[in-house]
Amino acid sequence: MREGWPLARPGRVIGLLGGSFDPAHAGHAHITREALKRFRLDEIWWLVTPGNPLKARGPAELDDRMRVAREVMRHPKVRVTALEARLGTRYTAETISGLQEAYPGVTFVWLMGADNLATFHRWQRWEAIFHMAPIGVLARPGERISARLSPAARRFRPFKLSARQAGTLKRRVPPAWCFVNMPMRDESSTAIRAGGGW
Repeated sequence: MREGWPLARPGRVIGLLGGSFDPAHAGHAHITREALKRFRLDEIWWLVTPGNPLKARGPAELDDRMRVAREVMRHPKVRVTALEARLGTRYTAETISGLQEAYPGVTFVWLMGADNLATFHRWQRWEAIFHMAPIGVLARPGERISARLSPAARRFRPFKLSARQAGTLKRRVPPAWCFVNMPMRDESSTAIRAGGGW
C-alpha cells in the first residue's frame, strides 16, 4: 500500500464518512461511534475533503481541519484521512471507485447523515453511488422527514433495509441502504463557525 494510506486487508468492511469537517465536532464523533455499532463495521475512515463542490465558500486549510478532526475523533477503529486529496478526487463517486480499485477485496460502506440524503439528488452521479456501495444513513436533528421524502429515498425505496437489518447492510449487494435512528446531538459545523469557534 502507498505510504500514508491506511492499511486494510481483503475481507475487511470499512465505513466511509466524508465531509468538510469544517470543523469536526462531537456530533461527527457521535454518529461515527453509532455507525460502527449499528452497521457492525470493522473500521470507519473519515474522508476529510479538500473542498465541497456544493458549497460556494471554501473550507479552512486541510491541515487545520485534519488536526482538529484527530483531536475530536479518538477511537481505535477510526482513521482520519485525507484520501480524497491523495486520490485527486472531488466527487464521491470518483472517491469510492478509486478506493475500490486501491483496496481489492475490501468492502466499503458509504455513510452519511440524513441531511445529506435529503439533498443527495444534487450530488454528481448520485444514482451510480447507490450501485457502487451499500449506504448507511444516520438520523440528524430535524432531518428525518425531509430525508425520507427526498428524491433519492423515493427512487431507491425498494432497496431500503429496515433498521433491524442494519447489521446485514455490509453484506448486501448494492443498491442497498438503511436509515437508522439514534440519540441526537445538536452540534453543527455551521453553528460553530457562526459563533466564532473556528
